[in-house]
Amino acid sequence: MDPTRAFVKDVRRIIIKVGTAVVTRTDGRLALGRLGALCEQVKELISQGFEVILVTSGAVGVGRQRLRYRRLLNSSFADLQKPQLELDGKACAAAGQSGLMALYDCLFSQLDVTSSELLVTDSDFKNPDFRMQLSQTVNSLLDLRVIPIFNENDAISTRKAPYEDSSGIFWDNDSLAALLALELKADLLVLLSDVEGLYSAPPGEPHSKIIHTYIKERHQGEITFGDKSRVGRGGMTAKVKAAVYAASAGTPVVITSGFATDSIVKVLQGERIGTLFHQDAHLWELPKEVGAREMAVSARECSRRLQSISSEDRRKILLDIADALEANEKLIRIENEADVAAAQQTGYEKSLISRLTLKPGKILSLSKSIRILAEMDDPIGHVLKRTELADGLVLEKTSSPLGVILIVFESRPDALVQIASLAVRSGNGLLLKGGKEAMRSNAILHKVITGAIPDTVGEKLIGLVTSRDEIPDLLKLDDVIDLVIPRGSNKLVAQIKDSTKIPVLGHADGICHVYIDKSADMDMAKCIVLDAKIDYPAACNAMETLLIHKDLLNSEVLNDLMVELKHEGVTLYGGPRASIEFNIPRAHSFHHEYNSMACTIEIVDDVHAAIDHIHRHGSAHTDCIVAKNLDVAETFLHQVDSAAVFHNASTRFCDGARFGLGAEVGISTSRIHARGPVGVEGLLTTRWILRGSGQVVDGDKEVVYTHKNLPLY
Repeated sequence: MDPTRAFVKDVRRIIIKVGTAVVTRTDGRLALGRLGALCEQVKELISQGFEVILVTSGAVGVGRQRLRYRRLLNSSFADLQKPQLELDGKACAAAGQSGLMALYDCLFSQLDVTSSELLVTDSDFKNPDFRMQLSQTVNSLLDLRVIPIFNENDAISTRKAPYEDSSGIFWDNDSLAALLALELKADLLVLLSDVEGLYSAPPGEPHSKIIHTYIKERHQGEITFGDKSRVGRGGMTAKVKAAVYAASAGTPVVITSGFATDSIVKVLQGERIGTLFHQDAHLWELPKEVGAREMAVSARECSRRLQSISSEDRRKILLDIADALEANEKLIRIENEADVAAAQQTGYEKSLISRLTLKPGKILSLSKSIRILAEMDDPIGHVLKRTELADGLVLEKTSSPLGVILIVFESRPDALVQIASLAVRSGNGLLLKGGKEAMRSNAILHKVITGAIPDTVGEKLIGLVTSRDEIPDLLKLDDVIDLVIPRGSNKLVAQIKDSTKIPVLGHADGICHVYIDKSADMDMAKCIVLDAKIDYPAACNAMETLLIHKDLLNSEVLNDLMVELKHEGVTLYGGPRASIEFNIPRAHSFHHEYNSMACTIEIVDDVHAAIDHIHRHGSAHTDCIVAKNLDVAETFLHQVDSAAVFHNASTRFCDGARFGLGAEVGISTSRIHARGPVGVEGLLTTRWILRGSGQVVDGDKEVVYTHKNLPLY
């Protein structure tokens, strides 16, 4: 639990305000999915003993849709040619209120929850007797576990334009929610918005960052508000005004996203989401937050210093990192064991725990790979091509670092070491975000590695992002971050690709195949299959599907292979043909990555059928053929469209260290920039350097182009 959110453990009565932008879609119609998710969260809170009060907007929007449709039905063609007057807001509210409340009632009824409607106006609160009666009614409803749903009764409000006027005791549903929080003695007010919280500037701007704890003295002059809500009255400005009012009077407020399906639950679990307003926030000793942009800019500055030092100095940094890892091995193991124990207690899958664990000898192995990387030729500034453009005009194509790379990875702390060493070797700045399950391991590894980086470069060359709240901000920084590499689940990769303009390099699934041809040496095939599946089943290059030529059915050696797989603890699933032939359970999908001691088996007619199967169900990662027939093998090698294709070798060889790359940041199934294991070369781009002797273009009148290739030096 975040220390600033510790107060939530004492929260019992909560008011949730739902804005128009949350209730409605961009076309003005009700957002049924979001409302359903909201009602499910409220149901969960009630079951946990919370008293929940809703304040909802949306009646005017619903009514406007209804009345526009009604006007259309009642209009002649001639009427439609005339200018259409804007509908009266009070009439819209009157027409929409019943529909909005009917929807809430229907959704809550499906969850066995009863709701009630309370319409109020600004003038009501001028009467002390009304306030007393209101409190008594709400308390009675809450005692019966009934949800009171408040809305301003715009239809009969005495204000001429309640959707514009901002005077009186309250002036919109945000200020109504703040007023009710005090009147009804709520322990917490949650204002749901269409963004994650309060940002320092409009969220779409590159320099904008979320403010997790609002302190008036610190933030009042720093925030730039954008346009008002697309459908409501005040947008974020109104929410902040209401939040400051309620918080200063003693009710904490959190502004957070109403688009997320679990944001309210997370707030009450003490997670650091949204923006907190608290009466005592100015007294807290909050650490100055290092924003996403500052972290990325620092990494770029340090990377430029890294590029400016000599090749020997960069080599020495790597050797110092290797020494530091070995010197701190005991401390690293202690922190990793704590992560593993916590993961086991939480009930994580065995495959994740396997990836999380730094097994004995792993630190020595990582240090060895770093030293190998240090002894490789310096990749920075390498001349790839020299061309004489004209007499005395020489053009060089040279290798150059990409700049700043963001790596988002899950489970494997050893990935942090590999990635960091590759970043140093390739002259790149680096931002790392590991999974929460490896938090302790990542923290100690980052500390050890950055401690070995000299001040002439700066430890901020490698930044460790500790909160997932920073990820959305980082993914906006396409002007500072040059490449994102996600290492993890298909879901993680898809989410990142959908959330950023920054180029993304990586692979989603590792659905690797081994095809045993009828010409295969079956003893060899047995060794390859067992290694590809059993050596490290949680790896992305482990075999997930075994394809068998139909002529091998009923052979004794194939039967031995099946027995051996089962003996080693591999659970076998079959495709339509194999499940019948081998009497094994049917696989629910060929496109499935087990990451465990399980695999799918299917029978194919020939090499062409195997290739077709791989193209239809594979992930273009690594695929292997076992065959003596070289013509068949060459057909497989040239036609399978995967990042790595092997003949008579285990898929486990698809690895940066085994390929001689020193290490890898991941394996790419993309077809642009880098493919397969991505080592140092995959983290480089090119620059053009032109050396002349005073030449000018001037319409190309004087330049005689030769375009002659020159030898490299």
